[in-house]
Amino acid sequence: MKVLITGGNGKLAAYLIRVLAADHELVLFARHQPAAEFANYPWIQGDLNNFDDCQRAVAGVGAIQHIGAQPWPVDHPTLRARAEQAGIPFDATFKTNLLGTYYLMQAAVAAGVKTVVMAGSNCALGHGFRISQTPFPIQALPIDETHPTYPEDSYSFSKRAGEDLMAMYTRAYGIRTYVTRIAGVCPPERRVQMAAEVKPVTAWSDWLWCWVGSEDVADAHRLLMEKADQLPPHDVYFLNADDTTTLEPSLDLVVQFKPELLPLVAGMDNHQSFLNCQKLKDAVGWQHQTSWRAQQS
Repeated sequence: MKVLITGGNGKLAAYLIRVLAADHELVLFARHQPAAEFANYPWIQGDLNNFDDCQRAVAGVGAIQHIGAQPWPVDHPTLRARAEQAGIPFDATFKTNLLGTYYLMQAAVAAGVKTVVMAGSNCALGHGFRISQTPFPIQALPIDETHPTYPEDSYSFSKRAGEDLMAMYTRAYGIRTYVTRIAGVCPPERRVQMAAEVKPVTAWSDWLWCWVGSEDVADAHRLLMEKADQLPPHDVYFLNADDTTTLEPSLDLVVQFKPELLPLVAGMDNHQSFLNCQKLKDAVGWQHQTSWRAQQS
């Protein structure tokens, strides 16, 4: 199958290219040239925010792996100065993640694309990047896809709204669409760093100590695309490691820092993740394979 990979020059794209290359014809879509390792693959130079570029990119493809995005809220009150220093417009997150995805999907409809797998984010919950300073209202632990979402920033909102955008195209046009709620993506070198720098936890984290290996993300995206005809026409899946980034067992963290949440906990053993990926495992047989703990001396 001919597969388009958006964000084709990014770090995550490299892992996705490697896992898809043996069985699929790949086309890379990115503003900048991909790494030399991937020089033999067709590269469409363009921007998600340009509809003409999206039309050129989707021509002749059967499926899209949509991993291109603005990965943080550039208009966030505490991050705007960083964005300005980097020359990023205040509306870049909203435009790229929503308007850019809209352009891509409009082009996909016209091109007859059958399947789209999009990299979403666990930020769709709204538990991180909170602006109001109010606590995220956890209603169950571990959290699964049925948990209500409360985004407060443009990135989290764009990822949550992107899920609904994909569902809309499934209802209207019959394109099979799947969104992964990815945790912090950690390639091998980052996992080595995690093991070297890990320290005892001193406070509760809104980010819930979640992570996922780059290789595991790529494998999940491959499985969702290749098994699309065995899945519901549209769905959303948490995608993160089975464990946390902490030395302490997960239940100990709740006891020490958030005892008021104990009545909401259902069977959290050892370093079990605060986000539940059972839905993805049941759907396509995905399993978390990578580890940062194996890097510890």
